[in-house]
Amino acid sequence: MAHDDGGGVTADVLICGLGPAGRALAHRCLARGLSVTVVDPVPDRVWSATYAAWADELPEWLDPAAVGATVDQPMAWGTRAHRIDRPYVVLDTNRLRESLELTGAEIVADRAVELTTGTASLASGRLLTARRVIDARGIARSPALAEQTAYGLVLDARRCAGLEPLFMDWRADNGAPADAPRSFLYAVPLGGGAMLLEETCLAGRPALDGTALRDRLHHRLRSRGIELTGDERVERVRFPVEGGRPGRHTFGAAGGFAHTATGYSVAASLTAADAVAAGARAWSASARAVYRLRAAGLRALLALPPADIPVFFDTFFTMPPAAQRAYLSGRTDLTGTVTAMRTLFDGLPPPLRRRVAAATLGMRIRSRIRIPSAIMEQ
Repeated sequence: MAHDDGGGVTADVLICGLGPAGRALAHRCLARGLSVTVVDPVPDRVWSATYAAWADELPEWLDPAAVGATVDQPMAWGTRAHRIDRPYVVLDTNRLRESLELTGAEIVADRAVELTTGTASLASGRLLTARRVIDARGIARSPALAEQTAYGLVLDARRCAGLEPLFMDWRADNGAPADAPRSFLYAVPLGGGAMLLEETCLAGRPALDGTALRDRLHHRLRSRGIELTGDERVERVRFPVEGGRPGRHTFGAAGGFAHTATGYSVAASLTAADAVAAGARAWSASARAVYRLRAAGLRALLALPPADIPVFFDTFFTMPPAAQRAYLSGRTDLTGTVTAMRTLFDGLPPPLRRRVAAATLGMRIRSRIRIPSAIMEQ
């Protein structure tokens, strides 16, 4: 149990930030008998975002009640349909938060303003100390960072009859001009008879704003015969997909866990929480190499002309399931990630391949070039 020795709270672990990543890490530290202090300006805040994961990503210790809905084989659309043979789960945010209980932790309602190896200075002027201080506060927004944005509506699933769950749907029925930045429809059950329909800008610098996404979603739903009443619950999403700092003293999105191609970080944080609580390093040499490769993938994605994006994802979702899984979930799987990126690159049409190569390497490509076999290992 944390205690106060006159100079501030002393604990084995001090975690700043109580989003899913910070709370999961604190929960696993407590499960291992460590004394834990957590700092957050509003520690009891309700999580309003929707979190999802591939079922095989979730750790065994997670309470099964945290899963709100499961889609056995979600659909993806580029220019054509792709069935993903991998169960996908949508987490019940309230039950997830409750399952990551913090009994025994010292909870400090304050804002951390400066962190060092063993201390945290708070906005109130208080100084906390611990053997390990970990930053799990997420990533601050900046115009320099690519962001994911989305505008979603929660509907009674009966009003969406005939619309099956969609991991991403890039079809052009959202009213956007052909040369405008692309967005896709994300449609998943939430459990309890509700369904989330969300127009999403996967990554942009700058990203599409909420007004544009709202208009696109309304147009798309009308085109599919789904009428709105105006009383639907709204979900707005905006967060950086880059900017984390991998290291021993950061965790979750703040620690570089966000996947630059999907924005997902919760499943990776849940998976790593127990090992990090035990003192293991979250960032092996392989994990750091995968992190750099994913950053290269983001550069390529941001550079694609709008018309190329559905074709790019057609190629991705025709890859073998193992390659898809390695790229989407293999945070420490260097071999699998390299294989997936090579497979994707080889499957792209030649003009698109040249654009991806140019963006990935940060160089101009004026004519046809031969890509060395080691390109994806750099």
